[in-house]
Amino acid sequence: MCLLKAEHITKKYSGRTIIKDINIELNQGELVSLLGVSGSGKTTLFHVLSGLTTPEEGKVFLNGEDITSKPGQISYMLQKDLLFPHKKIIDNAALPLVLHGMKKKEAREKAQTYFKDFGLEGTEYQYPSQLSGGMRQRAALLRTYLSSNGVALLDEPFSALDTITKTAIHKWYLEVMQHIDLSTIFITHDIDEAILLSDRIYILNGKPGEIRDEIVIKEKKPRAEDFYLTDQFLAYKRKIIAKL
Repeated sequence: MCLLKAEHITKKYSGRTIIKDINIELNQGELVSLLGVSGSGKTTLFHVLSGLTTPEEGKVFLNGEDITSKPGQISYMLQKDLLFPHKKIIDNAALPLVLHGMKKKEAREKAQTYFKDFGLEGTEYQYPSQLSGGMRQRAALLRTYLSSNGVALLDEPFSALDTITKTAIHKWYLEVMQHIDLSTIFITHDIDEAILLSDRIYILNGKPGEIRDEIVIKEKKPRAEDFYLTDQFLAYKRKIIAKL
């Protein structure tokens, strides 16, 4: 089932075309990566998908409804966690519910029901400065999920983490996605990360940025820890490098 679809998206800034005739879609339960070099228009496309900016051409649909230029329809998480340092983790997570009119107590109770799934039990009344980078990202992802309609846009959310923490959070994220039924489009510069996490990968390249290829990762998820070492993994990687 297609949840999110972008059709023929073209966006310009100051007369310069940044992305051109972009067509992508996200199906229920998928994690789709958007992979490309710096300056190819990945973040610009996210701004269009999230309704933060209006395209010169094209439309964005969520569950068949036109949401072009309508912010707040799907959640968007930036590279930095942007947790409020003066708010406890429970209140950071519950914030989107409060902003949508839910009473603080009710919002806290609803957010609390997800703390176990997100591996955050015991952190409810701590402050962001008391958590590790990986735990802060989990809290930010929970906040993103609570503001979503089952679709999340993640802009390099794990890039600041060390390799060991990133590996652990990759495994956790694939598990929690299936449990809470979250569909994700994921910006990354990391080819290995894209292959490991994705159902499909869109290659965005050129100036203006255009979709150069769509690569389907056929292996079932969650993938084995030694998937990096397999011939299949290396074949995907060679194909992607050839397109970048």
